[in-house]
Amino acid sequence: MINIEIDGKQVTVAQGSTVMDAARQIGIYIPHFCYHKKLSIAANCRMCLVEVEKAPKPLPACATPVAEGMKVSTHSQQAVTAQKGVMEFLLINHPLDCPICDQGGECQLQDLAVGYGSSGSRYQEPKRAVTNKNLGPLIATDMTRCIHCTRCVRFGQEIAGIMELGMAGRGEHSEILTFVGRAVDSELSGNVIDLCPVGALVSKPFRYSARTWELSRRKSISPHCGLGSNLVVQVKKNRVMRVLPRENEAVNECWLSDKDRFSYEGLNSEDRLTVPMIRKSGQWQVCGWQEALAYAAEGISNVVKNQGPLSIGALGSAHSTLEELYLLQKLMRGLGSHNIDHRVRQSDFRTDAVLRGAPWLGMQIAEVSQLKAVLVVGSTLRKDHPLLAQRMRQAVKEGGQLSLINPSGDDQLTKIAYRAIVAPSAMLDMVLQVLKAAAEIKNIPVPGHIKSAANAVEVSEVARGIANSLINHAPAAVFLGNLAQHHPHFADLHCAALAVSKITEAQFGLLGEAANSVGAYSAGALPWSTGTHSVNKTVSEKVGLNAGQMLGLGSPDGEPACSAYVLLNLEPELDCYDTGRALQVMNKAEFVVSLSSYKGNIPDYADVILPVAPFTETSGTFVNTEGRIQSFSGVVPPLGEARPAWKILRVLGNLLQLEGFDYDSSEQVRAEIVSAEEEFVRGLNNALEAFSISENHQKNSGIERIGEIPIYQADPIVRRASSLQKTHDAVSPVAFASPGLLDKSGIQAGETVKIKQQDETIQLEISADTSLPDNCVRLACAHLQTSRLGGMFDEIKLEKL
Repeated sequence: MINIEIDGKQVTVAQGSTVMDAARQIGIYIPHFCYHKKLSIAANCRMCLVEVEKAPKPLPACATPVAEGMKVSTHSQQAVTAQKGVMEFLLINHPLDCPICDQGGECQLQDLAVGYGSSGSRYQEPKRAVTNKNLGPLIATDMTRCIHCTRCVRFGQEIAGIMELGMAGRGEHSEILTFVGRAVDSELSGNVIDLCPVGALVSKPFRYSARTWELSRRKSISPHCGLGSNLVVQVKKNRVMRVLPRENEAVNECWLSDKDRFSYEGLNSEDRLTVPMIRKSGQWQVCGWQEALAYAAEGISNVVKNQGPLSIGALGSAHSTLEELYLLQKLMRGLGSHNIDHRVRQSDFRTDAVLRGAPWLGMQIAEVSQLKAVLVVGSTLRKDHPLLAQRMRQAVKEGGQLSLINPSGDDQLTKIAYRAIVAPSAMLDMVLQVLKAAAEIKNIPVPGHIKSAANAVEVSEVARGIANSLINHAPAAVFLGNLAQHHPHFADLHCAALAVSKITEAQFGLLGEAANSVGAYSAGALPWSTGTHSVNKTVSEKVGLNAGQMLGLGSPDGEPACSAYVLLNLEPELDCYDTGRALQVMNKAEFVVSLSSYKGNIPDYADVILPVAPFTETSGTFVNTEGRIQSFSGVVPPLGEARPAWKILRVLGNLLQLEGFDYDSSEQVRAEIVSAEEEFVRGLNNALEAFSISENHQKNSGIERIGEIPIYQADPIVRRASSLQKTHDAVSPVAFASPGLLDKSGIQAGETVKIKQQDETIQLEISADTSLPDNCVRLACAHLQTSRLGGMFDEIKLEKL
């Protein structure tokens, strides 16, 4: 530790710290532009010049390391004169357009010019002008305003992992450019808007829509991925205008993914439902809440009365709040049915009988950055979990090793130590190879319940490398991604990866797909119950139908397992494992009640549509992938006649004359679920009690589909965010296959082909992808163009037109 003095105040800081670090520690502000605590030191703006005793000239505080006994003055005459001189240079070419600049009112240059600028300029020469750049649908530019702090350049290289922006030229001819006119496509690109200290980079969707002083700022939590990023939602006239990150080092640091930042456009979509609707005599009618709820309650009561409580099922989305999912399952169980589930994209439910608790990340999110070895099984990591992928990139930069087992070889924008790109049916064999290799290296027997399956595989060099990486680099972790959780052999993958983690002494976790993937377990939105919401099961439990059974996965002709369904924040034609079969089930059901924020295709199969408020218009709680409980309040009133889903479910419970539905607030519901936080956290457990993998676990001779969920198709709000739908990641689906498979099928890349799955056929363009396994076709799900097809990893057929 080193002792220095700043403006007469003593401070002790760690060796290697800078003067800027020391000043921040004791709350002394030093003006700056290029410095940012998460980025490397550039020291190119020179605004942070300070006077250091015995130094011949002012020094940049951001780049000057501390020394024992150093005395620094940040507001001496020498320091202030230097800072004013830098400000004068910065303003030589800066345009005087603050009234029309979107950054006006929250601009660092504007703020510091008040303190360090003069009332007039000594320069009479013409100001320079710079041509604007097209960076895509999310970022608007006015590069004449750029002061060349290079924050955006350093962010791309150091945080996003891709150098999409760079600086060319010298002196006043310097410019920030993209490479060969390309757009910025990173899933974290919006962060450069926050980083830009002037109005050179601003939000294109927000541009010219409001002034910063007109906006109210309210806290919220993102509903999109398992991270639960902390948000500042900015509101004008009861309309969400912009979303910014709220700093939380334990969760999202000071960053946001583009999905969290720009999805607010979907909240104001023309597809929003604002009034209840009922179907009578085959015709849709707009009605009042009293009539709609009475109609829904009567329809549910008739099905229960005539066919019994087991004939009704409920499907919720893990993007719903803890309170909404809890009341949904309470409604079902009050009717006498345990047919309730939220795992609509899961296809393998064999672990239900042996789960010990709610599957979770297995560690704190902040610990991911400190890992020295990571194995991720089944994940398009950057797109599924942008900010967790960013933390893994930081771990690799610090010497960690990242290994992947996946059916597709997307660029993760970081160094990959070992990569196994295999067909979905071969993923389990690959994990078993890692298990067998780890057992051989450590001279430990493979556990008996998995021994026969492990002995049946031959260990490859890649598998041995992954095992060595996990064993020799601690701390280590094994994670199962979204793709593994959707896999038809998810239970086997879970069991095998858990065994790998135990032998290698690594931590084990599941990367949560949605904001409440963990919370849905704790809310009891599952087909088993002990009479409470607990996930810890006993022998006296009652078990209902899981999501796969309710959505017809076991039914070859799509016959519904239930006569009536209650859907919460769900579009079955886009959000399920087998969307084609799910749609058949809904069309054949007698009575369907949909609680949704959007109309979409719901009128095709529903009988009652109840408009619910999205996360910005209701209060609630999300439990993120690390088990962190985060509550939030609504930031704007519900649109039109929409109402919070927990209120709708409460009233339905009262109309159905069920006990325990007398809540006055969502906080009362939350208190019933989270009675003791310590007990709640104890419910997080990835362990399986007893599960065996057979030797002939998988056989697949046909062409396999790799059915990923694109980043901007993952949930109803994002699907309706117009700017995100213009990005490269939201293009219309195209099938991808390896050149070997295309040659074998007699198909040329770029041709339109017939794609068959089950009894459905669509026509799509096909492209070559050298990173794919030979017997696979990569075809995105959650698009209307592909929604009539079958399961995400089921067999697929290609035919020339």
